Amino acid sequence: MTLIDIKTLQQAAAAFGEARGWGKYHSPKNLAMALSVEVAELVEIFQWKTEEEARGIMSTDERAHVEQELADITIYLAQLLTALDVDLNAAVKAKMEMNAVKYPAKTGGTD
Repeated sequence: MTLIDIKTLQQAAAAFGEARGWGKYHSPKNLAMALSVEVAELVEIFQWKTEEEARGIMSTDERAHVEQELADITIYLAQLLTALDVDLNAAVKAKMEMNAVKYPAKTGGTD
């Protein structure tokens, strides 16, 4: 089962970078660092907000900024997957299976 269809994004991101001569900079190290920076920029939007403010942020003027940072994160992730030749679907499936063993579902009762 395909959980995530990211191949088209990987191709588009590669073409975008190649058209600008950026491929030489797209090493796993550089892409991981860039991904980390973009995640930090997303975190910065939520910094110092209350839980209520953070949950309501998508109904504010900051929505576009959040969407831009999420897009940057997704693009860098797609490029990193390409650089490392990682099948995201296989990795996610394997991780979910590990988590199911590590954190079994509770039966009966509620939290």
